[in-house]
Amino acid sequence: MWTFDAVATLPLWRPAPPRDAGHAALAFTTRAGGVSDPPYDRLNLGRSTSDRPAAVAENRRRVLLALGIAPERLATAGQVHGLTVARVTGPGHFDACDALVTTLPGVALAVAGADCLPILYVSPRAVAAAHSGWRGTAAGMPAVALRAVCGAGGVAASEVEVHFGPCIRACCYEVGGEVARQFPPAAVARAGDSWRLDLAHAARLALLEGGARVIEDTGACTACRRDLYYSHRRDHGLTGRQWGVIALRPQRTAREGERAV
Repeated sequence: MWTFDAVATLPLWRPAPPRDAGHAALAFTTRAGGVSDPPYDRLNLGRSTSDRPAAVAENRRRVLLALGIAPERLATAGQVHGLTVARVTGPGHFDACDALVTTLPGVALAVAGADCLPILYVSPRAVAAAHSGWRGTAAGMPAVALRAVCGAGGVAASEVEVHFGPCIRACCYEVGGEVARQFPPAAVARAGDSWRLDLAHAARLALLEGGARVIEDTGACTACRRDLYYSHRRDHGLTGRQWGVIALRPQRTAREGERAV
C-alpha cells in the first residue's frame, strides 16, 4: 500500500507502515514542495528542462534529505526509451539507459517522468528504478528490469516487490491504432476512432508473466491532476519532471541494533 500526505511540507507518495521502515527507502514525488517558477512550479526534478539549474538542484536536495539520503549519493538515468539497464556502483549520471540497478546501500536511484510510468523494484539485496513509457513498455522494459534485479540480488522474481508511481492513465491516454496494436487487448480499449491505453496494466501483465507476485500501484494519473503532477501530454511538452526514487538502506550491525533497543 502507498500513502500520500497532501498537507506535508514536501508531499510524497511513501509506502505505508511498516514497509516505510524496511530495508529500502523509496518514494514517488509530485510537483508540490519545491522552489521552481512557472511553468515548472514547484518541485521540478528534471535537468533536461529549461528550469533554473539552481532550483532543480535545491528540489533534488529536498527530496533526498526527506528520504535520509545524502544529496551527493544520487544516480540518474539518461532515459532514451530503450531497454538498457545500468549496473550502478556509485553515484553519477548514466547515459543511454532507462533503468538502474544496484546492490550498494546508500545510493539513490532516480528516474524522471511526466507521463511515463516510473517503476521501483525492491528485493532483499538489490533495488532498481525503471522509466517505462509506451515504447519501453511495449518492448518489454518492466520485465527486463525485473530480470536485472533478480540477477543482481540473486533472487527469484517472486521475491521482488514492484511499485508503480504516478503516470498517465487510460482515462487520459488516447493513442492511435499503430500504438494500440503493440499491446495486449486487455491493456487497450476502443474510444471512437482511437484507443485508450492502460500503460500500468500493460506493465503489470508483463511483470506477472515474468514471475512477479507483489505489484503495488499508487493509481495516480499525471494528466488528471494539474495541481499535483507534471504531464508532458497535457502541458504540450512545457512542463517539469517528477521522480521515482529508491535506495537500499545501510544494514545496521548487531551492536547498532543493541544500542537501539
